[in-house]
Amino acid sequence: MHLTHLSVQDFRSYPTAELPLEPGVTSLLGPNGQGKTNLVEAVHFLASLGSHRVAQDAPLIRYGADRAITRATVSSVSDPRTTMIEVEINPGRSNRARINRSPVPRARDILGTIRTVLFGPEDLALVKGDPADRRRFLDEVLASRAPRYGGVRADYDRVLRQRNALLKSAGAALRSSRTGANPPDLSTLDVWDSHLATTGAELLAGRLELLAELSGLVASSYGTVAEADPAWVNLTYRSSIGSDVDLVPDRELLAKAIIEATSQRRKEELERGVSLVGPHRDDVVIGLGNLPAKGYASHGESWSLALALRLGSFQLLRGLGSDPVLILDDVFAELDEKRRGKLAGLAAEAEQVLVTAAVPDDVPDLLNGARVDVHAGELRRIR
Repeated sequence: MHLTHLSVQDFRSYPTAELPLEPGVTSLLGPNGQGKTNLVEAVHFLASLGSHRVAQDAPLIRYGADRAITRATVSSVSDPRTTMIEVEINPGRSNRARINRSPVPRARDILGTIRTVLFGPEDLALVKGDPADRRRFLDEVLASRAPRYGGVRADYDRVLRQRNALLKSAGAALRSSRTGANPPDLSTLDVWDSHLATTGAELLAGRLELLAELSGLVASSYGTVAEADPAWVNLTYRSSIGSDVDLVPDRELLAKAIIEATSQRRKEELERGVSLVGPHRDDVVIGLGNLPAKGYASHGESWSLALALRLGSFQLLRGLGSDPVLILDDVFAELDEKRRGKLAGLAAEAEQVLVTAAVPDDVPDLLNGARVDVHAGELRRIR
């Protein structure tokens, strides 16, 4: 799978930009702040409907514009036919998407048309950061592998918002009842508990299935990058439904476990006005031997683990029949010589690689290919 053309309009710093592409390596070169990362961010947005840099869509819109458009044509070595995908980003409103210029009912219907694996300096947070970073990683890979999970996650988030709003209002009413007002009717909360359990079990089962397939690939990638024993790395899912629950991807059992856990914590949830049980509270513990990497791994080990997570997901998605587009956003300057060489060797096997770097010397010789100079938003092919 590879892109043959990228177009953006009012995306980040670009009023407009056109970037022809081809299989193999394309390096976007130029000093920091010139717009290199904005281009690969646009590619990744088409694949995931999210940014690796910000949580909301509003910063993606060029200052003074009311919307942004990112568009790409996609092909593959085995099938020369192209598919055009486009997303119109509308902050505060629903984004709109098209495939081959025909509107689709929901933007998430384009998921799977293009797949990307993006590695950037922010990925150190996968090891050292908050659980939300690791949850986002899992859900992004999950939706890329099986696009229906984009809808599952959207449904779960909608249920969670509704349930949290109800918990806040019911909690306030409950506190008022202690001073003489009528106690609140909590029957509606029971309904939303059921919705949370159903959608939460589906998302949780998908994550567990994914982690079972991903764990070995991540361990193997770590062994290659760090020249260490792959068995040293382990990934463990930590769920908010309780450590004594047997975490198997059985949706019915998981739904029952979520219902039981919410029942046990309902008093605390009403007091705090927030849902304390569900996939939105879970984490993936990355272990090095018998210790969690977070807090114990060295800086070099953390980089190797971050690389392994991305490379493992690349191998997983490659198993679907075509390579995802591999994006290496300003990472070589962050890595020592050994890890640069290992990453370059693995990346060179991909059908298409997009690299951003401040200077040509940051791009390893193994990744020689097309080069584009990016300066003040202007693109000029130099090789």
